[in-house]
Amino acid sequence: MDDCSSEMTQPLKNFYIPDYILVSDAAPEEVSYTPTCPVIVFINSKSGGQLGGDLLKTYRELLNSFQVYDLGEEAPDKVLHRLYCNFEKLKSNGDILAAEIERRLRLIVAGGDGTASWLLGVVCDLKLAQPPPIATVPLGTGNNLPFSFGWGKKNPGTDSQSVEYFLEQVTKAREMPIDSWHITMRMRAPKEGTCDPIAPLELPHALHAFHRVSSSDSLNVEGYDTFRGGFWNYFSMGMDAQVSYAFHTERKLHPEKFKNQLVNQSTYAKLGCTQGWFCASLFHPSSRNIAQLAKVKLMKRPGQWEELHIPHSIRSIVCLNLPSFSGGLNPWGTPNQRKARDRDLTAPYVDDGLLEVVGFRDAWHGLVLLAPNGHGTRLAQAHRIRFEFHKGAADDTYMRIDGEPWKQPLPMDDDTVVVEISHLGQVKMLATRHCRSKSIRDPSTPSPVSSHHDDEDGYADSEEESEGERRKFGAAETFKFPEDIDIAHLS
Repeated sequence: MDDCSSEMTQPLKNFYIPDYILVSDAAPEEVSYTPTCPVIVFINSKSGGQLGGDLLKTYRELLNSFQVYDLGEEAPDKVLHRLYCNFEKLKSNGDILAAEIERRLRLIVAGGDGTASWLLGVVCDLKLAQPPPIATVPLGTGNNLPFSFGWGKKNPGTDSQSVEYFLEQVTKAREMPIDSWHITMRMRAPKEGTCDPIAPLELPHALHAFHRVSSSDSLNVEGYDTFRGGFWNYFSMGMDAQVSYAFHTERKLHPEKFKNQLVNQSTYAKLGCTQGWFCASLFHPSSRNIAQLAKVKLMKRPGQWEELHIPHSIRSIVCLNLPSFSGGLNPWGTPNQRKARDRDLTAPYVDDGLLEVVGFRDAWHGLVLLAPNGHGTRLAQAHRIRFEFHKGAADDTYMRIDGEPWKQPLPMDDDTVVVEISHLGQVKMLATRHCRSKSIRDPSTPSPVSSHHDDEDGYADSEEESEGERRKFGAAETFKFPEDIDIAHLS
């Protein structure tokens, strides 16, 4: 081991992974310790203005530089494929340290919600035997994912002391499973040219525009292109997504103006005003109302779709998995006992196999969330949701997945654009003692009326879903054992 690592202070040795574990052709080392909390760190160096680059530098100074990755230089699926291949090779040779590091491994991702969702999708799609839990560093503007699990929503300090404190919190954090949601979007293929992506459509990274489902997949329909991806916090459509799209467009045009989280949030608020959502009834025609744009269907019981009634005043709809939206607001709240009984509603749990569907009339309605017990219009809870868009008065609408917005063209003739959301397993997050999310598995949580996971097989059977590629997000290839490993020797 090099001199730098031998001089490390004891706390950082708990996180340090030696070279030969990380680099496949590195010479074996004699290591006298086993790290109690080995970590792999992924940082979006472009997030948080200058903060991403500064954070990358500090982590590389405190840890082995090979265990800290800039997502702008290397994708997480490539890193994890290489790491787990090396784990298997070392374990097949009887390396006990490699087995222990794999068992104890935790991942850290620093970036916005879109960056965190990218890594979550990769971990899910790898289908590892021991998937590592994930901690999120709030380096974006909204930071809903970190806030939901107690990591805060303010951009962190990038000095050594701040990073060491965060690492200590990772050591103490508990694992919490959260639901993963599969989303597919189907639209008619263009008569001419390619569809990578559909011009002028700029699909978010989470929707994997360049990883269309294969021709043998049951999701494919003749003459249509199907895109798929996943989310862990929310899918939204309407006014909130339009404001987010305006913000992202402005940031792309003038990146020099978006170097500070406070400035970003102020710009976001101004765009909310200039887009006219505080006076939606005056500036936005009824053709922008959700009920005019789409037919929404829910599946609450296996194989049974039912249409959701949406009030005509609703201009924004959110399908929510976590109790944090638009920078920490909770649109669902906690229904009182009477409403829970009369409307078959429950408190929002992050691992109950249900999405909360909430509507908003305008920006003033959204401000209700700032009040104690404030919430949006609770529309439903469901295991599966389908949006069907037909030809109407509007040419397009705006959508958003975990902070990534796009402008979605709507059918111009008799075609239909279909967006369908369904439950697809779980991933493990790391939560601090300040965690706002609630789990149905937590002993302190009141027992919900029913657990929808019991029906999961029924949902899969009712849709005749195939295994393999259908049960993925498209973020990464499934991990496979290296060809030179005899898996018969592995336990």
